Amino acid sequence: MTRAFLRFWAADTVSLVGTHITTLALAVLAMDDLAASEFEVGLLRAMPWVPYLLFGLLAGVVVDRYRRWPILVGADLARFAVLGLAPVLHAVGALTLPVLFALVAVFGTLSLGYDAAHQSFLPKLVPATWLTTANARMEQTRATAQTAGPTLAGVLVTAVGAPLAILVDAVSYLLSGLVLATIRVKEEVVPPERRNLRRELREGLAWVYRHPVLRPMAVTGHMWFLFAGLAATVFLVFGYEVLGFSAFELGIAFAVGGVGTVVGASLSNRLAVPLGGPGRVILLGQWSTPVAYALVPFADSTVTGLVLLSAAQLVWGFGVGAGSPPEMAYRQAITPDHLQGRMNATIRSLNRAMIVVGAPLGGLLAGLFDHRTALWIAVAGLVVQAVLITRVRAIRDLELLPDPPAA
Repeated sequence: MTRAFLRFWAADTVSLVGTHITTLALAVLAMDDLAASEFEVGLLRAMPWVPYLLFGLLAGVVVDRYRRWPILVGADLARFAVLGLAPVLHAVGALTLPVLFALVAVFGTLSLGYDAAHQSFLPKLVPATWLTTANARMEQTRATAQTAGPTLAGVLVTAVGAPLAILVDAVSYLLSGLVLATIRVKEEVVPPERRNLRRELREGLAWVYRHPVLRPMAVTGHMWFLFAGLAATVFLVFGYEVLGFSAFELGIAFAVGGVGTVVGASLSNRLAVPLGGPGRVILLGQWSTPVAYALVPFADSTVTGLVLLSAAQLVWGFGVGAGSPPEMAYRQAITPDHLQGRMNATIRSLNRAMIVVGAPLGGLLAGLFDHRTALWIAVAGLVVQAVLITRVRAIRDLELLPDPPAA
């Protein structure tokens, strides 16, 4: 791997550990300190993704117009400042749910720009033939963060409280930005005379939704994020408020999920041979999620219940770890450089927009019915998306990644 990629990888590791700390800490802060209802917890989980719904396609155009490295560095430093405001405002008694929603929404806007540039920057750091391996390494990083972050979150929230745990995440973005600032990669900028916002938006959408393989990947991916977002919200409230597990105990369950992702990412390339190609590995990942969440309704407040929650996270994590690298590598390899930002932003933004719908919907369904019923609705939706993508022969028979086309 190149030196630039190793620095990129290190920065990603630092910030992701902090991110998983905040995922748990924000929910605990909202429920314990701000008396948030189930629906409000769902809204809070949706807030970071609202900007993806509103500005996602525009972010792709911006990333394709400008150098991606300054966007990455600037977004990390700005996220440090915005997230750091939450514990400061809490300390002076000025933090309310609306204020927290606003901070998380601004944070999500910065993350939108970062994410669009992040996925588009990777092909500049490694040769095309290394993309699957590089994405697997990045997935291992995410998995390691998922393992360490929730465990550390449980310890920090218990020991020092949710606000200070969030401060740890803020500092992680500062460190990430400083590391990214040391990377030097040559990037070309599209000449101004080629810029036309409407045409550029159409080009990005057409590339994704007219492509015979990207289109079904994208559409079923949107469905996955809708129902996985629903299930994840119910999972957290179900485990914390209904079953009565502590933040530390839920942190253990999430950490087990991280172990599953590490294992899945480590085996992603190897699984392609016995399963019949990388397309089958992608399908394995799609089917793992409904199988995982089908375990959750059977959990109770005993040790066995915690084991079931942990097993669900393990299966979910394994599927994500195994299926994500070949899917991302395929998307990056077939997309010309001048469309990378729009391709990534289009797919990622609409995926995150589904969380905006799914997360509060999970809280709403749990309130209208009960948590187990809401989970079964999510499982049914996840089964439908898995069936739909499995029926696409071009994905089932996907074998080798093509060489990237000339930009």
